[in-house]
Amino acid sequence: MAHEHKLEIFRGLLKFKSNTQKIWGVLIFLSLVTAVEVVLGIIKPESLTGTSVLGMKLLNWIFIILTLVKAYYIAWDFMHLRDEKSAFRRALVWTPIFLVIYLTFILLTEADYIYEVYKDGFVTWNF
Repeated sequence: MAHEHKLEIFRGLLKFKSNTQKIWGVLIFLSLVTAVEVVLGIIKPESLTGTSVLGMKLLNWIFIILTLVKAYYIAWDFMHLRDEKSAFRRALVWTPIFLVIYLTFILLTEADYIYEVYKDGFVTWNF
């Protein structure tokens, strides 16, 4: 029994006539998100690098969020998660997102602690 895949992206906002057109549409979307990341990485706007949110520059948060968007969309379209039951989709998508957020929190907390120890402690920067 052949399974028919949905030929639309962005919750039906863009509809395609064939799988080939859909693949090109997804490729263009992912390329645009990557291009935004690259341009922001090259330009590094002062307004984004000077602003700090939760101990990290706003530009770094934008990179993390755009990377999660790309990962979600790759799983959604290329791994055909849109055709699965909603409970299975949630289990596969939300678990890694929460893990990434949790690991980012741990990384920021520990990095700030180590920075404060080296800054104010008896040990100097010798590496």
